[in-house]
Amino acid sequence: MELDFKSKSAKELEKILSDVKKALANAQARDRREARKAAEKAAAEFGFSLSELTDDEKPARKAKKAAKPKAASRPKFANPADRSQTWTGKGRQPNWYRAEVEKGTDPAKMKI
Repeated sequence: MELDFKSKSAKELEKILSDVKKALANAQARDRREARKAAEKAAAEFGFSLSELTDDEKPARKAKKAAKPKAASRPKFANPADRSQTWTGKGRQPNWYRAEVEKGTDPAKMKI
């Protein structure tokens, strides 16, 4: 059965589409019913009901705690030339810190 879609109007094509969607939904529901019956029959052969088998297969999930936002680290070192430039002591050393250490400045003197 071949349909000539090129000669159909938009209204006729929409009708065909809705009919196909309904037929597809009915076919899927029928397949689902048949699959359920087959699964119930297979479970009954082993002495179980389908609900007994499906309830045991899903383990309970534990709720995860919401992650707390991390507090910003406090600065531990300040640039002696410009006190607004600070460093927490974590991560890469800032250029000003590295330059001061190369000059011979003791890191303990730059502590806040």
